[in-house]
Amino acid sequence: MVNLDKMLELCRTRQWKIEDLDWTVKPRPLSREEEIMIVQFFTDMSGIERLAGALFAEQERRAETPILREIFASFVVDEERHAIAAEKLANHYNVHQYKTYELSKDLQKFRPHFLNAVRHVSPEIANAYITAGELMLDIALLRSLNDFVNDDMSHQVMDLINRDEARHVAMDYHMTEYYASAAYQAKVRAEPSPSILDRARASWYVGNMFYHARPFMMAVFLAPMEIVDPQGERLREAIKRMQLLTAKPDVAKRPLARFMNGVRTLHNTPVIGDLFGNVLSRIVGAPSEFLVNLYSEEEAQRARQMSMEQLADEALAAKYTGAHHDDVPVKAATLGKSKGKAATERSSANLGVSGA
Repeated sequence: MVNLDKMLELCRTRQWKIEDLDWTVKPRPLSREEEIMIVQFFTDMSGIERLAGALFAEQERRAETPILREIFASFVVDEERHAIAAEKLANHYNVHQYKTYELSKDLQKFRPHFLNAVRHVSPEIANAYITAGELMLDIALLRSLNDFVNDDMSHQVMDLINRDEARHVAMDYHMTEYYASAAYQAKVRAEPSPSILDRARASWYVGNMFYHARPFMMAVFLAPMEIVDPQGERLREAIKRMQLLTAKPDVAKRPLARFMNGVRTLHNTPVIGDLFGNVLSRIVGAPSEFLVNLYSEEEAQRARQMSMEQLADEALAAKYTGAHHDDVPVKAATLGKSKGKAATERSSANLGVSGA
């Protein structure tokens, strides 16, 4: 479990300012095609970061203790800073101003439905979507985009963003464990059940979110990843981390995990998957790539036996495998033991996780 006092201290002391970076450095030469793609990627990144900020604001609103409220409030600040940094990166690489850039239409359509859904579902389900989004963003998209740009300005900004996101991921796993705990479930059972009207409203919002989710993920995650991660290795790694998280016994018992695991089982069943794969994909609002089993039974068994902080450590380690840094760890066991200061901040052991 995360040591919340230490986490809050890190949230206060690890802040940084965009204006402290040297934005006068010249970007590396880019072809017309590269420049247009990179500027659009960073433009959409700003929208994704603000979406993440809105989700953390919802967690701040629902926080049960003052310390959780302050931690999530700091995450809202982080995400707005990331969004502004992404906009500045877009402007930095927009050397020739070949076109006018705006947020992806699919992102704009998805945002209000997603926020409505998150505001009306349980905190447990809201956290599940936040965790999945953070893993997709951090393990796959941001680091692949950074490697694709391969420029000093992007590296400087992404190093700082990744330091913030390491705190976010550690808290995502912490809250997943909390919501799956017997204590929290007993608390929920003691509360009044939602009214029929509230349930109908939540179902309506979730249905609209699912309807817009697939085109959003195709446009904002999968299409860019085909360019910046053409082998699909990092995308599969992010999806695999989500799947292994739902293999944890307490998490696997929860309704959303049971539903997603059930759909994935059907999708991977011969004949059923062949005939109804697209229907199942549409039902859960996720591309078929998300429904392919990416772990072995041995890996699932190992995940079941691991602590949540160990799983968080492995997710954080996966973020830095193959990164451009010389001092980053590549295994969870080495996290916090690298000689570089930045690297030692990336494990859950250095993010307030006890017992890691």
